[in-house]
Amino acid sequence: VEAAKKDGYRSRAAYKLLQLDEKFGLLKRGQTVVDLGAAPGSWTQVLAQIVGPSGTILAVDVAEIEPIGGCKILMGDVMDIETETAIRKSLKGPVDLVVSDIAPSATGHRATDHIRIIALAEAALELARGVLSPGGGFVAKVWQGGSEQNLLAVLKRDFTQVRHAKPQASRAGSAEMYVVATGYRGLFQQQGSGEG
Repeated sequence: VEAAKKDGYRSRAAYKLLQLDEKFGLLKRGQTVVDLGAAPGSWTQVLAQIVGPSGTILAVDVAEIEPIGGCKILMGDVMDIETETAIRKSLKGPVDLVVSDIAPSATGHRATDHIRIIALAEAALELARGVLSPGGGFVAKVWQGGSEQNLLAVLKRDFTQVRHAKPQASRAGSAEMYVVATGYRGLFQQQGSGEG
């Protein structure tokens, strides 16, 4: 938390994205990136630094986000189909990367919380599949607990590489981890057209 304040980030979550990028080389100058569940905006700040002004960054959340220079901000819920439509209108073209740090409000009941975070990750993936360009990437927070198997099966079908990571910035005792999927195969292959 102290480091985040010193470095000017809105929360310590910034370091999770920095560590994921260090490990997987996700972020590049000039990319188009959608940041889901972006509030308060620390991942968006990292994206703005690395992707830079030549790229396009769209931060999406149900909560309000204070403006971040050079980034577009959209209020919307990933569970709503209207949000995907609004993202498409805002971006005018395919996306290189969709990142999601969304987590539900914890109930304290582990199984319930796990099911809810997987549902959010699945909604984020559904949205990503509608906007990603072939070769694009997807990152989402999940909690370990078993029901992520369906999510992983879909990711393995839709992306060439799927990996798990727990950034050092995650608390040691937490079940939090991230799925990192790269090499999006594109929707046309799943529709069985046989092209490409």
